Amino acid sequence: MTNTQDNTTVERPPIIVIMGHIDHGKSALLDYIRKSNVVEGEAGGITQHTSAYEVEHTTKEGDIKKITFLDTPGHEAFSDMRSRGAVVADIAILVVSAEDGVKTQTLEALRAIKDADIPYIIAINKIDKPGADIEKTKNSLSENEIYIEGYGGDIPVQPISAKTGKGIPEILDMMLLVAEMAELKGETGKRAEGIVIESKVDPQKGISATLIITNGKLERGMYVVAEDAVAPVRIFENFLGKTINEAQFSSPVTIIGWNKIPSVGSSFVSFSKKKDAELCATAFKPAEKKAFEIDIATNNKELFCIPLILKADVAGTLDAVKHEIEKIQLERTLLKVIQTGVGAITEKDIKMASGTKDAIIIGFNVNTDSQARSAAEQGDITIETFNIIYKMAEWLEEEAKKRTPKVQVEETTGKVKVIRIFSQQRNIQVLGGKVLEGKIETGVSVRIIRRENLIGEGKILELQSQKVKISEVKEDTEFGAQIESKINIAEGDVLEPYTMVTK
Repeated sequence: MTNTQDNTTVERPPIIVIMGHIDHGKSALLDYIRKSNVVEGEAGGITQHTSAYEVEHTTKEGDIKKITFLDTPGHEAFSDMRSRGAVVADIAILVVSAEDGVKTQTLEALRAIKDADIPYIIAINKIDKPGADIEKTKNSLSENEIYIEGYGGDIPVQPISAKTGKGIPEILDMMLLVAEMAELKGETGKRAEGIVIESKVDPQKGISATLIITNGKLERGMYVVAEDAVAPVRIFENFLGKTINEAQFSSPVTIIGWNKIPSVGSSFVSFSKKKDAELCATAFKPAEKKAFEIDIATNNKELFCIPLILKADVAGTLDAVKHEIEKIQLERTLLKVIQTGVGAITEKDIKMASGTKDAIIIGFNVNTDSQARSAAEQGDITIETFNIIYKMAEWLEEEAKKRTPKVQVEETTGKVKVIRIFSQQRNIQVLGGKVLEGKIETGVSVRIIRRENLIGEGKILELQSQKVKISEVKEDTEFGAQIESKINIAEGDVLEPYTMVTK
């Protein structure tokens, strides 16, 4: 077990976060560096989990140095996960395509880097492509106030090709140089501490979490605590899934056997004794959480509410799915998340949905077990599963529109000023007017406005122009009309024609 008295401060490997636009080659860059295939296995070509990897790089001087990489999702829905990645990292690599230049998500990633207050390097990727233009990309960076070396600034920049490997040894050297300048240190004798970067439920193994150790040493037999979640360090794996007995700062590790799902982005500490770990967890007091549901007038009885039950494979993805749903804006419908969970869709989720009118179960990167599927069919419960986030959002928006009850609403089609009254007999009146806005049509109803007050309604029986019957009169045109109304219309009154529209 680690002796906390025998503490030595030494240089530690840098933790690097790869960030940038959705299709600028972040995963391809990591793929080339670690010589494994992540890109082809990702749904829709989008990385949807935060992952961590250790690599060894031989510098041009011949020294072997370790580097830890965080691969954060590029899709805008994963902004929370991306921001967490930047917080745990020492250095960021902002990947920009030599074909496309700076995009909206490039700037969003840059904001997360600046908020984390860490140094960063620009990687201009895809220089092997026919449409690549390095100079144009550098100018695009300057236009967006990203001032690189040689262009009025001091941000290091390196053109690369994640496909051919050109420039990658140089950018790895650059990472280590920036790390050296940052003087990153770790304490060998301190009990480990760090950040939870992912958590999930495995049906066979139980609850697992991926941690990045930012300082100290973690050994088998210790206990880790993240907020009020506790795990013994028994099933202890490195990033390759191999069982290990100890790990030090900058290392990504997986601990299996938590008593509850630890929050992604939360800090963890470690203890030698179980009692101390449990006391730490008991003492944790959660901050008040902001309600996820859009509180647009939940008291407004005219809003149609669709309850949602969300299931995802890991906690970080669950956050991203909620974030994407939050962005869906519907005029008369409220999407309200009533329950979330990590893991497969089960019979318990079906029971929750069956007790809630109009509920929909959304699964992301998860399966539905056979009992749940059978119960859903019997109870006519809607289950939809996805592995591409924007397809989930598109489906949900269309489904919500289909489910929202139709209503009849009045739609004003024009504005008319009464110029002259020709005759008034019982409820039939003949008048002359001019269309100020929009149009007026035969058969429509009109509101009668006098001195900005509504005094009654009527109906257009007939329209004439130059003594010829017509069906419609448009803006800036004078006309004659026969109107049915119990109200005596006067010169100077305003008529507002309207129709009933189903929405």
